[in-house]
Amino acid sequence: MAEEQDLHAPVSKWKMPVGVFFKDARCSFNLDILGKEILDIALPAALATAADPIASLIDTAFIGHIGPVELAAAGVSIALFNQASRITVFPLVSITTSFVAEEDTVAKMNMKSEKGEQLQKADMLDDLEKGAAKPNGTAKENGKRSRTTVDKLPSDLMSTNKKEKIKKQKRHIASASTALIFGTILGLLQAIFIIFSTKVLLGVMGVKSDSPMLAPAQKYLKIRSIGAPAVLLTLAMQGIFRGFKDTRTPLYVIVVGYGVNIALDPLLIFVCGLGIRGAALAHVLSQYLMALVLFIILTKKIDLLPPSIKDLQFGRFLRNGTLLLARVVAVTFCVTLAASLAAREGPTPMAAFQTCLQVWLTSSLLADGLAVAGQAILACAFAEKDYKKAIATATRVLQMSFILGVGLTFVVGIGLYFGAGIFSSDVNVLHLIRIGLPFVAATQPINSLSFVFDGVNFGASDFAYCAYSLVLVAIASIVSLFLLSKSHGFIGIWIALTIYMALRTFAGVWRMGTGTGPWRFLKGRSPP
Repeated sequence: MAEEQDLHAPVSKWKMPVGVFFKDARCSFNLDILGKEILDIALPAALATAADPIASLIDTAFIGHIGPVELAAAGVSIALFNQASRITVFPLVSITTSFVAEEDTVAKMNMKSEKGEQLQKADMLDDLEKGAAKPNGTAKENGKRSRTTVDKLPSDLMSTNKKEKIKKQKRHIASASTALIFGTILGLLQAIFIIFSTKVLLGVMGVKSDSPMLAPAQKYLKIRSIGAPAVLLTLAMQGIFRGFKDTRTPLYVIVVGYGVNIALDPLLIFVCGLGIRGAALAHVLSQYLMALVLFIILTKKIDLLPPSIKDLQFGRFLRNGTLLLARVVAVTFCVTLAASLAAREGPTPMAAFQTCLQVWLTSSLLADGLAVAGQAILACAFAEKDYKKAIATATRVLQMSFILGVGLTFVVGIGLYFGAGIFSSDVNVLHLIRIGLPFVAATQPINSLSFVFDGVNFGASDFAYCAYSLVLVAIASIVSLFLLSKSHGFIGIWIALTIYMALRTFAGVWRMGTGTGPWRFLKGRSPP
């Protein structure tokens, strides 16, 4: 009770609730109810995220046995396809997770309320029937009173199978249906766009008309694009399952799907003699298999046909999806610009930069699991108006992400220092990798915090702030990239990227630490 009073106690407008980040810091890795819930969601989500690059790596190994030209062509095509998918996938998955979690929580609350009322009426009916036999007036009067009251009660209370019907009844989650519609439309549009502009897009990626890579790249990309609807649908359904706090089901399906992909690769590439087209076809077939299995499982959980078209949330999806699209574009532009500036320094700095960048972003695969867990649990907590759980969840995942980042600092630092030779044998490239090493390793804590703050803000449905703040961060980072790369070259680019991630983390700290937006309750005021 005291904790609840402290939670809603007004805070001076001059005093910011920044201390919330250190709340129960000693319990960061306690395996209590909340800790277990976070890990149950985070670990499968992180593994599912890591499954795609691992499968792509094995896929690439098979293509490499066809020839170096095909390998280079597939590399360019995969990068292009993934970049196009990211622009549409990230907003769709993020808003789907939050909306489904909110709607599912509200539906469960309403169902509990209805069940409680029905049980009360059923108990009343039992009491009245028992009362008919009591010597409290004549049997005729008791029976008449009982029948009269029974007539006033709903007829469905008379059914002995009422509880069974309630259990078997599927829930209507309109946001899930909306997500699948958007996934299908966006997937079809993406497929049509890439198929009819393959040559132009490859030209933008540097594959000229006289390049030997053009023909195999076109073959691979066109076939791979046929799977775009399945990719978007699969990821949309992952967002739905995440909203249900179920990350295990998608993980199992993804592992099976990519297992089929790996098994089909040698069969289609070498046995059937399809070459690079076989690699693309194996990927497409595995994606449609995953989409089909997830869809069948989903139809058993919820009713995907909403009672009315009006129940679909097209406006809400479009509004928030557009905001997150702006955010994705800002993030993509910053990283792409950094790579472009590194390329201008020459092939050696570019090789070193690409190696450092891939290692630098690896932490996102691990932190993404905590971000998913935080988003799903927070969306439910805000729907229930359980602000105590909202604070506990946000602080726990942020503290866990910081500790994870500190651990990654040592792992990445030591691993890259002694293992840089795996990526290159060039002395000059290795020298530059070791120059970038302090930035790559030291920024791991702020990287992890930044990614998890995204999940926290998405869980609070604070999409507008996420978009606007990151656009401002991107503008500042772009300016610093141009200025610092010009004055300090390779090191300047990494200083600018460090500033970029620090500003992203600061934006998250500012929103929650100042008690604004959905976190107004931290200062004793009602959330908007």
